[in-house]
Amino acid sequence: MRGKVYLVGAGPGDPELITVRGLNVLRQASVVLYDRLVHPQLLQEAPAAAQQLYVGKEEHLHCVPQGQINHLLVAYAQRGECVVRLKGGDPFVFGRGGEEAEALAAAGIPYEIVPGISSAIAAPAYAGIPLTHRRYASSFAVITGHEESGRATTHDWAKLATAVDTLVVLMGLKTLPHIVSQLLLHGRAPETPVALVRWGTRSEQETVIGTLRDIVQKATERKFASPAVTIIGEVVTLRDRLRWFDGILLPQTLPTDPHVSQESAFP
Repeated sequence: MRGKVYLVGAGPGDPELITVRGLNVLRQASVVLYDRLVHPQLLQEAPAAAQQLYVGKEEHLHCVPQGQINHLLVAYAQRGECVVRLKGGDPFVFGRGGEEAEALAAAGIPYEIVPGISSAIAAPAYAGIPLTHRRYASSFAVITGHEESGRATTHDWAKLATAVDTLVVLMGLKTLPHIVSQLLLHGRAPETPVALVRWGTRSEQETVIGTLRDIVQKATERKFASPAVTIIGEVVTLRDRLRWFDGILLPQTLPTDPHVSQESAFP
């Protein structure tokens, strides 16, 4: 009997931002392989008998290599398990979901992609920064600030500096000095507003605002650490008017309902 694998986007951090489909699938799982940025509360939604395996990746520390993760997904499915690969954000946005889907397809394993809300969109929104706005930005690009070891940067900085209104960088805090220098070198104005949003959508979210001229210094002074999303562009100036989330501790549970388990934050 063959099982099935679900590549599920867990959303940007707040456990309530997982999709209805993602939550339903998680509640049926017999095996869950989860990443570092998945909120612990979501793991409580899996059946008590489900096997849970941490396969997260951190800088200079990959507890389980990607090839082995691919192998585990195939092996558990071949045993007939209902496997949920729970990934922060969206599986196909810098989440290696494409590689995992390739491995499953090559092995003939049935699978389903359950999209998730990417932090590239959610973190700016929770910081009060719309990526597009009729007066400020009609385009945006999302890039990774983290390249594989030994591989040269492949970004076309000339185009990113001049042809894109809003630039969103994921996993770019360590390489922020390089990103800033390349944008300045290729024509982006030093006064361009920049925001760094750490732990976007979670109660511990924090934001640093600056410009290309001073954002590296501000991040250093604040000892700003990952995980963080970088937003570069004029839309950052809207934050002062639209910062709806800062200082607000959102409830972790929905209103009491006698038909809902009080151990769950979901209906």
